[in-house]
Amino acid sequence: MKHSNSFYYDLDFGEKGEDWLNELLKDGTKVEVKTDRMAHETGNVYVEVYSRGKASGISTTKANYWIFIIEKKDYSLLVSVQKLRDICRVMFQINGLTRGGDSNTSSGILIPINLITK
Repeated sequence: MKHSNSFYYDLDFGEKGEDWLNELLKDGTKVEVKTDRMAHETGNVYVEVYSRGKASGISTTKANYWIFIIEKKDYSLLVSVQKLRDICRVMFQINGLTRGGDSNTSSGILIPINLITK
């Protein structure tokens, strides 16, 4: 990747990213936003699969992308739902489901952040 100290080069580079996101959202692409309060401590995000005994979260989403906002770290992760589902399948085989959510009424999968950023 080319680096530059030029404000105009950096501005152009940043605007290309903004244009990409604007194009993504204007065509009806759906994005689900999740704020994770523990990821900054655990290094994992929690992906809900069931809530109160019913399929939910990644099992039922209509979104094309998920954004995880990592509380207290000032960053977020954007991942396609397809990639996230693929990672969930692998991690489910390794670790199974974990209780979580409001009053531990949900079951989900813990995903190491580094698997999403690969």
